[in-house]
Amino acid sequence: MIGAQVLTAQTMTLAWLFYLPVLGWAIWRCPWVELFTDARRQHLLFGTVFALFLLWLMRRDFDTGVSFHFLGMTAVTLLLDWPLAIVGGFIAQLGLLALGRQELAPLGVNGLVLIVLPVLITEGCSLIVERAQPKSPFTYIFCSGFFAAGLAALACLLVAMGLLWHDGLFAMPEWLEDFIGYIWLIVFPEAFINGVIITALVVFCPEWLETFNRTRYLSPPSKGDGP
Repeated sequence: MIGAQVLTAQTMTLAWLFYLPVLGWAIWRCPWVELFTDARRQHLLFGTVFALFLLWLMRRDFDTGVSFHFLGMTAVTLLLDWPLAIVGGFIAQLGLLALGRQELAPLGVNGLVLIVLPVLITEGCSLIVERAQPKSPFTYIFCSGFFAAGLAALACLLVAMGLLWHDGLFAMPEWLEDFIGYIWLIVFPEAFINGVIITALVVFCPEWLETFNRTRYLSPPSKGDGP
């Protein structure tokens, strides 16, 4: 999470101009009729938002104006699909804002970097997997879960560092040349956490995953598929 003191007013304004239309489009695409008529989906949404809120509360704040916390957006996207994932992430942001753990001015920047970007990457990976139409659920778990979460964490980290470098208000660390070694300390745990969550959902509650094709992944193999 990025604080206002290390961002320029121009960057925060531009971020809001991008974040608000994306948020509006996500709200427009949300299946509100199904959500209001299905108590199970309502419980999944509220529970996911609460879990995301707690995950973002468990963070490490630095005096330099940045904070580190796990994203969890890959699991949220696969669980709720991308429109509700963006809306749910925004609701979690409002919860942090109400507790004073999130500033209003950089909320647009953090929304784009920490919510929209990982959601787009996860959705892209999920679409690629669906086009390939694999029959093994392990392909879904690894490509849409582990790999997508790691790629999203890497992209968020690089984009955030790029923004801080561009604005020039953040004192870049002297060990920047060793940055590649530290990337794995962020990327791998993010991939592991999201992957484990998706694995557990596939095994125990596959019907909860909006992006999981139960008909293809869990159907018994046909006679033609055998040796």
